[in-house]
Amino acid sequence: MFQGASSLTLDAKGRLSVPTRHRDVLSATASGQLTITKHPHNCLMIFARPEWEKFRERINALPAQAHWWKRIFLGNAADVEMDGTGRILISPELRAAAGITKSAMLLGMGDYFELWDSARYAEEEAKAMQAQMPDVFKDFSF
Repeated sequence: MFQGASSLTLDAKGRLSVPTRHRDVLSATASGQLTITKHPHNCLMIFARPEWEKFRERINALPAQAHWWKRIFLGNAADVEMDGTGRILISPELRAAAGITKSAMLLGMGDYFELWDSARYAEEEAKAMQAQMPDVFKDFSF
């Protein structure tokens, strides 16, 4: 179960270092093999390969009306492998799709990660914090 936020910097080749706290789990559960694809909120999703395979099966099972979403998720998926120093390469196409140039925010979302351009994430989070909470939180206590 991945959780927490990490502020990261991509190097000139588009590689990012996976935070140390996640490397051991990714090495043990997926042999460092990951899959990256587009997310509908203009960020990227990063899955450990076993979780990706479960997600891919769910996407493949969708009806024909969801064909464009199949293209978005599956057609843009890129398999990557952590190198010996825990870095992964984010393809230029995926970086461009999420607007990621250098500064990024990696969020643990349970079974996968979201990778955001830092500035875009800050803007979206600020909007969400100013908006009314969704009804699903009405009986939730803090």
